[in-house]
Amino acid sequence: MADNTTKTALVTGGSKGIGYGIAEVLIKEGIRVAITSRSQENADEAAAALNKIREGYALGLASDVRDLDSQQKAVDTVVQQWGQLDYMVANAGIGHFAPLQELSPDQWHETIDINVTGVFNSAKAAIPALKNTKGYFITIASLAGTNFFAGGAAYNASKFAVVGFTQAMMLDVRNDGIKVTTIMPGSVATHFNGHEPSEKDAWKIQPEDIGQIVLDLVRMPARTLPSKVEVRPTTPK
Repeated sequence: MADNTTKTALVTGGSKGIGYGIAEVLIKEGIRVAITSRSQENADEAAAALNKIREGYALGLASDVRDLDSQQKAVDTVVQQWGQLDYMVANAGIGHFAPLQELSPDQWHETIDINVTGVFNSAKAAIPALKNTKGYFITIASLAGTNFFAGGAAYNASKFAVVGFTQAMMLDVRNDGIKVTTIMPGSVATHFNGHEPSEKDAWKIQPEDIGQIVLDLVRMPARTLPSKVEVRPTTPK
């Protein structure tokens, strides 16, 4: 039987941006968090910074969401290290933006492989552990999953897919006691697509704001499930 006195979470793509912001908020609330990155060095660096908040509460793992075995290894490591997995946040994502005429096949496949297949792999790897804890699976989609725009063919397709996948998964696993939610943010101040956050991004949603939403979701009374959360800047620039 899992020792659920201290909750644990796994956040994909957690070495920076939204994933790091989520990890930061959860650790401050006494939840242990494993973060993944394709680079072990980046994962270790982020985990070291997070462990300054609460020593021993962060774990950095090298994992590629495109590889199911890699995701399974990450989940298994969390369970072996901390005894259980309570929350899985499928956050890892990428964006290629170009008119369809200019979008390369490689850009298309990378976007779909990371943003969609990566979420599938995260879910497949996590479901048995989450079933044991009556846990929570959260995907980070986007308002681009409901609002299409020029130059967004690959990204729109991936985020529309993530929203649909998450809602269907919610119906598939609810009777196993697993809660499922997709969070759909608008403009967030992150390093996404090569952007470097600065004071000019103060009007945007901040990564820790998404972390607060995740915390609010996992603290929601068990009988209530916000299955889809749309969030946008209060006052756009």
